[in-house]
Amino acid sequence: MSMTRPRQGRPRHTPPSDPGTSARDQILDAAGALFVERGIAGTSTRMIAERVGIRQASLYYHFPTKEEILAELLATSVRPSLHMVDRVRELVPERARPAAALYAVAAMDVDTLSRTPYNIGTLYLLPEVRAERFDAFRAERGRLQASYGALGALAASEGVARGMTAEQLGELLIQLVEVVIQIRRSREPEAADTEAIASSCLRLCGLDESAVTAARDEARSLMSLLA
Repeated sequence: MSMTRPRQGRPRHTPPSDPGTSARDQILDAAGALFVERGIAGTSTRMIAERVGIRQASLYYHFPTKEEILAELLATSVRPSLHMVDRVRELVPERARPAAALYAVAAMDVDTLSRTPYNIGTLYLLPEVRAERFDAFRAERGRLQASYGALGALAASEGVARGMTAEQLGELLIQLVEVVIQIRRSREPEAADTEAIASSCLRLCGLDESAVTAARDEARSLMSLLA
């Protein structure tokens, strides 16, 4: 007696197993995967709804457009870093030296970018993100960049401080931290990558190796305090 083999088809996206996961979070999860896989233009709300396993009308209840989904994904990738840098800057200079604070900020930001689902940071430079509707995200990232610049200017050697403005330092520092986005394209980041990137931020500010080591040791205590 022959048995009929089940027909194979495209595997259906399985929503997160945690029963407490909301439909909104499932939409963000599915959209993040699709945006990275297919790009913004190549992703439709219908595709997102199908991957979640809901009707398109149900998706619109949470997000009227795919651009609003993207805006939320971008915001969630930068908000934790903004919150963290604000906490760190409150400790300077009474409880933390600027170099240690900069190392801690860079290390924790690298960790945040290493854990964003589907490497959402790859979406930062897409042409669509230059649109006016994403002004809020660009403003938040700009505030984070300015914080890097302020800490970098405080930590910088005299030569670097004379040669670069805080704005220039901030632009270079945040781009150095965001190197981890590119690392994730080929492999999973490791603890050694975090240390290398954060230490390179201090070297960019003109600190010598002994000063980098001292700042790194102090930053570890600082990060434990903030955890």
